[in-house]
Amino acid sequence: MNPLKKRIGVLGGGQLGRMMIEESLRLNIHYAILENDPHCPCAPLCDTFIEGSLMDEAKIRQLAAASDVLTWEIEHVNTDVLLALEAEGKTIIPRPSVLQIIQDKGLQKQFYRQHQIPTGDFYLVQTETEWFEAIEKLPGHKFVAKTRKGGYDGKGVAILSKYDVLNKLTSIPFEGPCLLEAFVPCEKELAVIVARDQAGNMLSYPSIEMEFDPEANLVTLLLSPARVGSIIEEKAEQIARNLVAAFDSPGLFAVEMFLDPAGNLYVNEVAPRAHNSGHHTIEACYTSQFEQLARILVGLPLGSTELLQPAAMLNLLGAKDFSGAYQLDKLAECMHLPGVYVHLYAKQESKPMRKMGHVCLMAPSVPELLEKAQYVAKNLVLVKA
Repeated sequence: MNPLKKRIGVLGGGQLGRMMIEESLRLNIHYAILENDPHCPCAPLCDTFIEGSLMDEAKIRQLAAASDVLTWEIEHVNTDVLLALEAEGKTIIPRPSVLQIIQDKGLQKQFYRQHQIPTGDFYLVQTETEWFEAIEKLPGHKFVAKTRKGGYDGKGVAILSKYDVLNKLTSIPFEGPCLLEAFVPCEKELAVIVARDQAGNMLSYPSIEMEFDPEANLVTLLLSPARVGSIIEEKAEQIARNLVAAFDSPGLFAVEMFLDPAGNLYVNEVAPRAHNSGHHTIEACYTSQFEQLARILVGLPLGSTELLQPAAMLNLLGAKDFSGAYQLDKLAECMHLPGVYVHLYAKQESKPMRKMGHVCLMAPSVPELLEKAQYVAKNLVLVKA
């Protein structure tokens, strides 16, 4: 079949799916979307829209019937159905077995250890006794607790004092199976996005440096290339490639890492899909992460990941003090600047710290880029309509 006539089915209809559709419209690819919200960002752009839960077997099978290949733009989907469909011959990228690992943060960490991928010390716990035993063994004064399943965008994650928890000054924040891991003193948070095609060829994008909102644990600013030396850059790329090779699956993978003050790198988590850390690639690279994923899905060759200019990305987050109709303050002033690209996700209402859009920025030098990013971050804000 001509790859340009293939039908891609996507579980999830959020902004990641929307941007993939936007980036591949010129290739005449047909998109089918499964999402429970008929007003989701993908709905106005897709060819086929199926309203329903990402856990509903019948709806997922309906999506599969309307598609030549399946993928997802959010991890919280029914993997049992995907595994069954794969066994029946349906092409699913990445493989559902990868998603099974990613959905469980405990299995993720065990996978890293099994494949000699550097990651922080960790313990898997469930009962209060197991919590206390694990905390005693973890190094340092602080540790990180995560729910093994269901967390996203900072939800289901807590940084805790060992002393406070052991002395019951702070209560255990989560019930059920959890991951407790060593707190890594972090000089920078980095990401490397790796693309692997159906033949096993791999390309990686230049390293990405991320800054986070300390309360919401959402990316507020990213820079690429990251401000690290060539040795760290090469080491991060090799770790990411080794991890993706271990998954043995085509797809697009964002590998997030911590860089400690001694220059050690530790893998934190992996997103087996397009990722917030790669939004700058739409303007800043020859092939965006979204076009790259579409190429992988329909069997086209990987595109160049070369960065055209130093780039930054700012998330446009909903204001903390209101929900409802919104507008962007100082939009015209910011878009007047060269190298400023505003992307809005067609979300009907703002909510506190909700991702409403992003801005890509480009400049010939990093100092110019940072100056421009500072101006846009200060002026381009969501306000009540």
